[in-house]
Amino acid sequence: MAQAAVVQDSHDEIADTNTGISNRKLLMWVFLASDCLFFGSFIATYLVYRNESVVGPYPNEVLDIPITSVSTFVLLMSSLAMVLALNYLQKDRLGLTRFWILAVAALGLVFLGFQVVEFMTFVSEGLTIHQNLFGTTFFILTGFHGLHVFVGVLWLLGMAFAHFKGSLTSRSSEDLEMAGLYWHFVDIVWIVIFTVIYLIGFSDGEGIETIEHAATIIGG
Repeated sequence: MAQAAVVQDSHDEIADTNTGISNRKLLMWVFLASDCLFFGSFIATYLVYRNESVVGPYPNEVLDIPITSVSTFVLLMSSLAMVLALNYLQKDRLGLTRFWILAVAALGLVFLGFQVVEFMTFVSEGLTIHQNLFGTTFFILTGFHGLHVFVGVLWLLGMAFAHFKGSLTSRSSEDLEMAGLYWHFVDIVWIVIFTVIYLIGFSDGEGIETIEHAATIIGG
C-alpha cells in the first residue's frame, strides 16, 4: 500500500507542473508551435510566388482534385482512428488499441502512397522542382508535410511494437496522447495545404489558362 502511494506521488509530481500539464506534453506543444513557423513560412512563400511561373505546367494542368480529395479523406479518417486508439488504451482494451494504432499507421501509408503516385505523375508531365516557381514551392511544401507523415507512421509503428511487448498500457497513455497531438497537427496542416494549393491554386490556374486563351485569340 505504501509502495503504491509512493508510485502515485511520483506520478503526480511528474504530471503536475505550473502549467497544469506534464513537462513532456508541454515540450510537444512547444515543438508543434515551432513547426507552425516552418509550415507558415513555406505556405507564405507559395502564396507569394503563385501565378509567377513564366512557363508551365501550371496548377490547373496537373492537379487532380478528385484523387487528392480521396487522399485527404484518408488522412482525416486516420485522425478518427487515433482518437479511437487513445480511447481504448485509456480503458485498457488493449486488443482494440493495437488495432486502431495499426489502422492509423496504415492510413498514413496509404496517404503517402497517393503522394508518391502524384509526384511521379507530375514529373512525367514535366513538372519538377526545377521546372518553375510552382514546382519548386509545391514540392518543398508538400514534401515537407509528407516527411512529417512518414515520421508519424514510424512513431506509431514503434508504439505498436511497444504494445506487443506489454509496455503500453493505460498508465502510459500520455505517450499515445502526444503521438496523437502530433498526428492531429499534421492533419490540420494538410487541410490548410489542400485549400491553398489544390483549391485556391486550381482556380488561379484556370484564370491563367483563360488569360492565355484570350491573348491567343487577340493575337490572331
